[in-house]
Amino acid sequence: MPIEKITMPKLGESVTEGTISNWIVAVGDAVNKYDPLAEVMTDKVNAEIPSSFSGTIKELLAEEGQTLEVGEVICTIEVEGDNTQVEKEAKAESKEKTEAPLTEAASSQKARYSPAVLRLSQEAGIDLTLLDGTGAGGRITRKDVQKAIQEGVPQVQTEAKGSVNGTVNHTPQRETIVHNVPASAGDKEFPITGLRKAIANNMVKSKHEIPHAWTMIEVDVTKLVQYRNKVKDSFKKEEGYNLTFFAFFVKAVARALKEFPQINSSWAGDKIIQKKEINISIAVATEDALFVPVIKNADEKSIKGIAREIIELANKARKGKLTVDEMQGGTFTVNNTGSFGSIQSMGIINHPQAAILQVESIVKRPVIKDNMIAISDMVNLCMSLDHRVLDGLVCGRFLQRIKEILETTSEETTPIY
Repeated sequence: MPIEKITMPKLGESVTEGTISNWIVAVGDAVNKYDPLAEVMTDKVNAEIPSSFSGTIKELLAEEGQTLEVGEVICTIEVEGDNTQVEKEAKAESKEKTEAPLTEAASSQKARYSPAVLRLSQEAGIDLTLLDGTGAGGRITRKDVQKAIQEGVPQVQTEAKGSVNGTVNHTPQRETIVHNVPASAGDKEFPITGLRKAIANNMVKSKHEIPHAWTMIEVDVTKLVQYRNKVKDSFKKEEGYNLTFFAFFVKAVARALKEFPQINSSWAGDKIIQKKEINISIAVATEDALFVPVIKNADEKSIKGIAREIIELANKARKGKLTVDEMQGGTFTVNNTGSFGSIQSMGIINHPQAAILQVESIVKRPVIKDNMIAISDMVNLCMSLDHRVLDGLVCGRFLQRIKEILETTSEETTPIY
C-alpha cells in the first residue's frame, strides 16, 4: 500500500512555521480522512491538523514541542487503496503553495531567506553568507542554520576590511546574545511553552523588521462617558451582555480608517498594499498568552454588534476555542490597555499591519475649558506606526479624526443600534 506524507499546513497570514503541541494519534493507529492528527500552535492560532487520507499511521516525524516550517513533513500514513482524484488535487495544491516562494532562478535562491531562517540566524549570530544551503538552488533552510549552530560555527565573525599604514582592520559582525542567567536558591524556573515561544518570536520579528515610530493624543470623552453610563443598564437588560467603552473606541477607529485608508495598509517589500476591508484585530490576554482575534468589516457594524463580538471573541480566546478564521485577516489592531489601569504605553505592531492603537484608561483630570478649570473624563490614545508605510502627517490627522468622533459622541449623534 502506498505511503503518503502529511505536512505542516499554512495556518494564517504571514505564518511560516508551527509547533506540534500534542500528538492525537500514535504509530499504528487507524485514521479516517479529516480525523485530527495533532494539535499545532503558531503565533496566531491553536489548531488541529486533519488527515488528508484514510489509512494507518506509519511514522511520526516530529516530536511534541518541535517547531517545523510550513510544508515540512510531520508524519506518514499507509493509505488504504488508491488515492482519489480529490486527494491528488489537494496534494498538488498544497505542494504548489509550499513551493511558491521557490519560483525564481536557482542562482538567486541562496540569498532568498525565509523569515524563520532570518530570525534563527539573527538570534544565534550566524552570518548566512558563510553557509552552504541544502535547499532548492542552494537556498539556506532552517535546518542548515540549526546544523551550523550545533557544529560550533563562530557566532562572532570578523572580516578583513583592508589596510591603513600596513595595519589590517577587522570589523566585527553581529554578536550573539547569550541568555546565561544564573538561578539562585529559592528561584523558580518555568519552561518556555510552545505558545509563549511563538508569541516571543512574533514580537522579535515585528520589532526587528518594522521601524516603529510612536505618537499620542489626549481626548476628552466626558460626553461619551455620560452617554454610556446612561444606557448601560438598559442595554445589559435587553441584550444580556455589557456595553463597554471599548466598543465605542473600536467603532470610532473603524470610521476613521474609512476616511484614512492609508493607515489600513501593509508593507510588502516592493510595494504597499492598501486593504479594502476594515478588519479590526483586538488584543485579548489570558494568564499566559496573548491572542488577537478579528472583528471583520467593523466599519459596517453597529456599536451593539461590535460590543457583542468583543465579548464573544474574548470568551473564546480565554477558553481556547478560537478558530483559524477568527484569527485571520486583521488590517489594524486596537488594544484595550486601559482595562488594567495603564495611562500611556507603546504597543508592538501586529505584523504585517502598519499600525496599532493603544486605548488607555479613562481618568478624571482638571482641564481648562472656556478659561476655567473643569473636571473632565480624559483618555490617551497611543499609536505605534510602521514608518516605512506611514508618516507623522497622516497619522496625526487620523488621530485628530478619532478625537473628533469620540469628543462628539452623545445620545444625539451616535446610535448604538
